[in-house]
Amino acid sequence: MKPTDSFEHNDKEEEREDLPPSTARRKFLGNMTAAAMAAGAMGLLPASGSKAHSADAQEITPQKAIGPLTNKKRKKEAFNTRVNAAEEEKAFPHPDHPDNGDDDLYPNKIGSYSKGLPHNNLDEVDLAAYNTLIRALERGRPSDFEAITLGVGNKLTNPQSGLAFEIQGPDSHALAIPPAPAFNSAEEAGEIAENYWMALTRDVPFSQYDSNPLTIAAAADLSRMSNFKGPKSGGIVTTGTLFRGLTPGDLTGPYISQFMWKDTPFGAETVDRMMRTRTAGTDYMTDYSEWLAIQNGLVPGAGTFDPIRRYIRNGRDLSEWVHVDVLFQAYFNAFLILASINAPLDQNNPYNTSATQIGFGTLGGPYMASVLCAVARPALKAVWYQKWFVHRRLRPEEFAGRVHNRVTGAANYPIHSDILNSDALDEVFSRNGTYLLPMAFPEGCPTHPAYGAGHATVAGACVTVLKAFFDESFIIPNPVQAAADGLSLEPFAGPPLTVGGELNKLASNVGIGRNIAGVHWRTDGNESFKLGEEVAIRYLKDEKHCFNEQFAGFRLTKFDGTTITI
Repeated sequence: MKPTDSFEHNDKEEEREDLPPSTARRKFLGNMTAAAMAAGAMGLLPASGSKAHSADAQEITPQKAIGPLTNKKRKKEAFNTRVNAAEEEKAFPHPDHPDNGDDDLYPNKIGSYSKGLPHNNLDEVDLAAYNTLIRALERGRPSDFEAITLGVGNKLTNPQSGLAFEIQGPDSHALAIPPAPAFNSAEEAGEIAENYWMALTRDVPFSQYDSNPLTIAAAADLSRMSNFKGPKSGGIVTTGTLFRGLTPGDLTGPYISQFMWKDTPFGAETVDRMMRTRTAGTDYMTDYSEWLAIQNGLVPGAGTFDPIRRYIRNGRDLSEWVHVDVLFQAYFNAFLILASINAPLDQNNPYNTSATQIGFGTLGGPYMASVLCAVARPALKAVWYQKWFVHRRLRPEEFAGRVHNRVTGAANYPIHSDILNSDALDEVFSRNGTYLLPMAFPEGCPTHPAYGAGHATVAGACVTVLKAFFDESFIIPNPVQAAADGLSLEPFAGPPLTVGGELNKLASNVGIGRNIAGVHWRTDGNESFKLGEEVAIRYLKDEKHCFNEQFAGFRLTKFDGTTITI
């Protein structure tokens, strides 16, 4: 068979289906008669001249699909829809991808991610091994990725994902995030100081931040930082802004979003949102030899857990929630809660005013649930490109090792004085005898670079989708907050909590929860929320081309407070 034979056959089939009904019927019956004769020869049917066969043949009536476009016309329109979407994406300017320069500035790679590769006793990476990673990233050949020199066995997480293409929405290389703060900058010092304070206050209930001596000290210390960019009130960090996000809704009401506390219907089941958490007072990787072994690829044990299930009430609980969550779990839960409280759909949804229809496979519940899952995939590809092929920012646990070696005199790294003079270092050393960052997970950070953050990028994408589907101004009824021991939920009597504000807060809870665990920096989340948001906007733009409904477009409020219609 020639390579084109199958396509020629398909064209003939389409031509036959487009013939007038009488012609198509004659061809169809002729084919059926031939098939019946062959079956009769094998003894499977009565003889062709029998009354039974004759009656059956007379009753067969071919059916033809109905609709405005069928067969060849529909095929052409489907093709054009895809081509037009691709042309629109192609028209977007392709961005540059600058980094912070640390990888070139420091020959010993102290400013670059290298966990999982072999290191010396100062945790400076073996340069030959590091170059095998760079070679694989530059060439992109699967065989080169298999040739990367690892330490003692912990594998790197999916660098080839950054090279994968995407059929819907933007290509991973078509989006950019700004350079991360430089290794020796005041901003980097402020961010690692926040990480230290987050670790020190993991067991303080969020509801007691205003009165606990540690959170009061944290706010005062971060206020002294020369370039700390977390939220402030009156120009200073307060216990009311401490460790919170920067988006509309983040500073309103309890620290934790209602979507992480409220009972969640899951079909015929109900999830009460109490979770397994880690043992209070237990941190990891504070011993230098253990910390170094893990940087070299050691995989430690599972650690210890609280035997009592609790609602999220402090940083330790939130850290463990974002340790083992499923990719889009938080936002699927939010969708289920919004459906259960009959939250109104966005005003542009055409089924709000339809007298005869409800949405389902388009612009209805099943559609919304599926888009939450779907948009997470291009979000991951986009951020994995940034992680491996652009920035390769070191993780906070690696930077804290540089701090430890600088303060102890083992090395003279160019670390900004803001962190060297921070009260957090004295507090950490008094507890553990090192200046390492106390980690919430036994294994510390994952085996991929810090910037951007996967959790935060997916959060940005999924929350953007939910804001496009639902009325953001709707006030959530019967708000709650966790008791200080996490064993119950209590009514919250503060200011009204809107869908839009609590969705923004949900994204921040997930992104900043990873910072509290010690595995990410503040800018990892802040910039990745916006990266995920842009992924979702471009994805929804493609979706709009696919609807038959008369639809004015998706409306939403971006993380910066501006409103758009897609």
